[in-house]
Amino acid sequence: MLSRTADHLFWMARYTERAENTARMLDVNYQMSLLPQAPTSSEQGWRGLLSISELTHDYHRRFDKVAAREVMDFMVRDAGNPSSIHSCLSAARENARAVRGTLTTEVWETANTTWLEFKRLIAGGTLASDPSELFEWVKFRSHLSRGVTLGTMLQDESFHFLRIGTFLERADNTARLLDVRFHSAQGEFFGVRDDGSEPAAADFYHWSAILRSVSGFEVYRKVYRNVILPEKVAELLILRSDMPRSLAACMNEVVSNLQCVANEQSADTLRRAGRLRADLSFGRIDEILATGLHAFLTQFLDRVGDVGVGISRDFLVPG
Repeated sequence: MLSRTADHLFWMARYTERAENTARMLDVNYQMSLLPQAPTSSEQGWRGLLSISELTHDYHRRFDKVAAREVMDFMVRDAGNPSSIHSCLSAARENARAVRGTLTTEVWETANTTWLEFKRLIAGGTLASDPSELFEWVKFRSHLSRGVTLGTMLQDESFHFLRIGTFLERADNTARLLDVRFHSAQGEFFGVRDDGSEPAAADFYHWSAILRSVSGFEVYRKVYRNVILPEKVAELLILRSDMPRSLAACMNEVVSNLQCVANEQSADTLRRAGRLRADLSFGRIDEILATGLHAFLTQFLDRVGDVGVGISRDFLVPG
């Protein structure tokens, strides 16, 4: 396959997944902001969201204070923000258009219609009138994109590069979400209790929000059947390969699809990805927590970033 074609497919999938992840985080944060809480607590949530997306600096160049309406506007429809849902869906559509002949009609029409419909919804004021409706729509269109890809495309190299892009982006996002959310859990609002006292209601909403942002709340209840404990949330979203958005599940997909497109120069990239998958496959949550969750997730982000760089070097357009 031409490296330029692979590049467009890879980034089409990454941008689509990034738009969905942004919508997920915004939706949960918006729902949490509606609960009774101190203004400082609500602001802390929006600051965390900007931190996850590495947009704090860019945001403060445009706005003086962190507020719900401004953050949502910046992360949804601001064309000047390369990570906004607007920018991601536009980039996904442009990458799809560039490789129109490689995609099935259904895949192309899904990407094109998503972009056109998104512009109509924004122009119609849906973000201001009902943010959750817009976020659910973005998630649905991303689900539709993956379903159409699975249901209509030949499982050749084009298909594998789409899958690699999707799950590399998802792994990166899940790790960032965990790192920032667990860090905020050490603050005064969600302090970890060592005295055996009952966790406050705020703790429940904090951890359930993390699970809902990755569609994991019902999965958690099915797997663990008990109160929501931070260490179990971490285990579910890091090590459980049967949880679709966990780090382990993402790396399983990345490695299996990388193996299908491997060439003579990708051996080192495949080795790095395989070692990362193995560490997750045979890891234990008590060992991870003992050595420090932040250190583990920081290292994971560095390693998954290295895999992404390797994929670009081995398969995609140089530079």
